[in-house]
Amino acid sequence: MDNALVLVSGGVDSSTCLALAVEKYGHDHVKGLCLYYGQRHVKEMESAHKICDYYQVPLYECDLSRIFTYSSCNLLAHNEDTIPHRAYSEQVAESEGPVSTYVPFRNGLFLSTAASFALSLNCQVIYYGAHADDAAGNAYPDCSSVFNDAMNQAIVEGSGHQVRIEAPFVGVNKAEVVRQVLALKVPYELTWSCYEGGDTPCGVCGTCRDRALAFEKNGVTDPLLVKE
Repeated sequence: MDNALVLVSGGVDSSTCLALAVEKYGHDHVKGLCLYYGQRHVKEMESAHKICDYYQVPLYECDLSRIFTYSSCNLLAHNEDTIPHRAYSEQVAESEGPVSTYVPFRNGLFLSTAASFALSLNCQVIYYGAHADDAAGNAYPDCSSVFNDAMNQAIVEGSGHQVRIEAPFVGVNKAEVVRQVLALKVPYELTWSCYEGGDTPCGVCGTCRDRALAFEKNGVTDPLLVKE
C-alpha cells in the first residue's frame, strides 16, 4: 500500500485532505507536513497539531521563512500593512491579479519541499488542499488546475516516478470542500483559517468570509464564527 504525505496548514481544506488520506490509506500510512513561512501568527500551526493528533498521524515541521524575507506580502510578520477585510472578489477586481495576501509561489515551494520529504519518508503521494475559489480571478495563481498539473508532472519526473500529487479539490469550490467536511465528520472546530491571530477569527478577512459562505451554502453555521 502507498503512503501519503499531507500538507497540513490547520485550515478546513488541508484538514479535509488529511481525513481523505486517512480514510483511503489508514492512519498508519499517512504523515502530515506543516511548513512555517513567516506568517504573523502560529494559530494555524497549532491547529495542524490538533488535527494530526485527532487523526493519529505524525506531523513533521520545516521553517521556510527566510525564503520570504524580501516579500511584501501582508500575511508575513515583517510586513506591517493591514490585511484587507474584503472578499477576494472585491480585491481581485481592484488588483486584476494576485491579491495582497498571495505569498509568492508558496504552493510551488511547499510542494517541492513536500516532494523531498516524501522521498525521504517513503511516501508515494502528496495531498494538498488547493480549491477552485482560490484560483478564481487569478487571486492565488498557484491554486489553479494548470499549476497543479504542471507541478505534478515536474514532481513525477523529478522523483523518478516515485511521487505524485493529489489535489482533490482543485476543480471544485469551497462549498464542496465543506460538504465533504460534513460527510467525513472532520472536526472543523479544531481548524483555523483566519489571517489574523486573535483569540477568535476576525470574521471579515477574505478567508473568513470565504469559509463562512461555504458553511452557509451547506446550511451550517461555522461554530468558530458564532459570537458568545
